[in-house]
Amino acid sequence: MFSKAISASAAPAHEWTTESPAPDTLHPPALRQGERLEAARRAVPLPAVAPLASTDPLSLAGLPACVEDARMAALSEVNGPPDPTFFASLRQRLDLACAKLPPAYRQAVAEPLLRLLDGLGPGGFARILARDPQRQGDARLLLDVAQAVLQRGEGYQERATSAFQEVVSDLYDGFLSAEDRRGVKPPDHGVTPPLVRWGSSEAGPYTWPATATESLGVNAAVVSLPAANALGGILAWPALAHETAGHDILAADDGLRDELARVVKDRLVAGKMTPAVASYWSERIDESAADVLGVLNMGPAAAVGLVGYFRALNGAWRGTSMLRSEGQEEDPHPADIARAYLAAETVRLLSFDGAARWADRLVAEADRDLGRITLGGTSVTAGVAKASAAVVARAIVQTRMASLEGHALGEIQNWRNRDEVIVAGLRRELRDGGTANAGPGAFAAHAVAAGVYEAVAGTSTPAAVMKRMVAVLAGMHDRNPEWKSLPTSGIVRTMYG
Repeated sequence: MFSKAISASAAPAHEWTTESPAPDTLHPPALRQGERLEAARRAVPLPAVAPLASTDPLSLAGLPACVEDARMAALSEVNGPPDPTFFASLRQRLDLACAKLPPAYRQAVAEPLLRLLDGLGPGGFARILARDPQRQGDARLLLDVAQAVLQRGEGYQERATSAFQEVVSDLYDGFLSAEDRRGVKPPDHGVTPPLVRWGSSEAGPYTWPATATESLGVNAAVVSLPAANALGGILAWPALAHETAGHDILAADDGLRDELARVVKDRLVAGKMTPAVASYWSERIDESAADVLGVLNMGPAAAVGLVGYFRALNGAWRGTSMLRSEGQEEDPHPADIARAYLAAETVRLLSFDGAARWADRLVAEADRDLGRITLGGTSVTAGVAKASAAVVARAIVQTRMASLEGHALGEIQNWRNRDEVIVAGLRRELRDGGTANAGPGAFAAHAVAAGVYEAVAGTSTPAAVMKRMVAVLAGMHDRNPEWKSLPTSGIVRTMYG
């Protein structure tokens, strides 16, 4: 991360030394550009699936079409606005954009960023860009925060940005609200929900949690989606639950990540798993816990989205639209197939009547891609992979954590029968043409879940569902009091009650 200079003798004022910061990503990065394009040429498009009449919530007849839709979006050359690398124009644009943000975001993001730039000056800004020429560390963080302010203030992809921001805000508020966290202290970092920005297809979805942006003096996370997903690739949208309700939440409470890692390892060892398997999961707690939290906040749609989106990214970046069964030792992400089983077993623990049926359906879907499973160089059977995933899910969902004042993550957030009822109503809206007036009790996660259910069922095309889902989400955002700059005192915006 950026680290502030201790004294003027150690470094110039407002200068930093780098420690290779990196955003939290959903999936292993894309191949190098040449390899990526070669993979795209080798890839065989998945067959189109005609819409079906079934409204069975467990139907995945349209999943191949959704995977192809997301694969094409991942291959798109549509990217967000170019990085603002000229100091004077950036400073001027930020000043204007700052005025377009609600007070909470002016205080937490825009004004600290302006103070940072004023302290750096043109020379300091240029030095940060020069020492990170690949834009993967310090410069990427600084430019991403700037992009988040500029894109919102300058109206880039205005309706899609409103929809994107609403999903991120509700996921974050839903977990950190006073009602959901009764008896749990406020988070240690980032009370303000993340700000969003559109990025490159090659980067995929990622987040800079509040613990990273704090190094700039900024007090909110930044979440990025590829700009192509403003228009297509609906399966990228449930990934926001992984980034926001996952990585950003894990970073908000000091000690939670480390405690989860210890608990997971202890439970796996107690469950007679080998030390190699126990270490493999615990060392990848960031991604594993983010997957679990995503499902707790968005239900089965997050798990379906994970399976379909990973297939799409592998099709775009590696030429094969299948889940990877190999988990490389150097990869902080578990093998795709293990993550699919983890998501399914988390669904099994949810508090709605159809949870077990959904979990079984998701396991069967993952099994379609089953190959020789290796976890960090250790070969394991499918039975071991599934059993270990079930242990990890129970440990993360059900264990009472000291860092959460004795509460379990599954107590703070869960998916219930009333959520499924709300989603069913929203599905009808999306199928019939959609409106911007979602019913009472409907929040952004419900709208995304409804869109995913509708699209993967094959009852509507991914493109049609995507357009209507964005309209519903943007309508929710139009009524969001924080973004209308209305007083929010006394308002608790919970997602599931």
